[in-house]
Amino acid sequence: MLQLSQVGVTGRLAPFSAQIAAGLQVHLIGPNGAGKSSLLARLAGLLPGDGTIALDGRPLDDYQAGELARRRAYLSQQQPPAALMPVFQYLALHQPVGAAAQAVENAMLYLCQSLKLTDKLSRMLQQLSGGEWQRVRLAAALLQVWPSINPHSRLLLLDEPTSALDVAQKVALDRLLHEFCHSGRSALVCAHDLNHTLQQADRVWLLQAGQVVRQGVTHEVMEPALLSQIYEVDFHMQSTGNQRWIMTTTA
Repeated sequence: MLQLSQVGVTGRLAPFSAQIAAGLQVHLIGPNGAGKSSLLARLAGLLPGDGTIALDGRPLDDYQAGELARRRAYLSQQQPPAALMPVFQYLALHQPVGAAAQAVENAMLYLCQSLKLTDKLSRMLQQLSGGEWQRVRLAAALLQVWPSINPHSRLLLLDEPTSALDVAQKVALDRLLHEFCHSGRSALVCAHDLNHTLQQADRVWLLQAGQVVRQGVTHEVMEPALLSQIYEVDFHMQSTGNQRWIMTTTA
């Protein structure tokens, strides 16, 4: 579905190659400044760089802006409200071109109910709290590529999507991402919660100082010895029932 051949960003990310099959949730992890945001922006087609990115066998550079918007959605790490408009109008700007009005309304209602936004639809963007604004941004990105209204969508790129979300909202987002990927689409998520990645990710790309140092299935990458080396913190694995947790080691 997504193929990367020697993809890099000068001064930010060393070239590397990888591929992502349909239906996977891939997490990008690593210390601050590792190059995760640069990689997501490069994959979104918003940052120039080296190498070739192919989506469904077609180079990303060959897509027109409108075509690319139908196939992938991108949530940047930070974006303050830039326009004076209510939430429902902001969401409407992200609906796929050509989607049936009733289907869009149903999808928007479903996403807003899931993210607890139905009572915020008439509120002005500037009146939202940080957590509310983050949920609105997530709803907009999801609406753009939601399977029921966009049959062309393939990819969701999220840079620290759980920022400012509480526990219940994180669970709601997990459910939506699972549903999105279960439809045969893929999501790349920049994440900092290692245990969340351990429980939710199908694949992990581990970055350090502008390099992808390891990529693979989750249990192969999320090894305490490797993470301790990258983060310069001592980790160990704790098992509780059927769950495994990454814990810091105290002296």
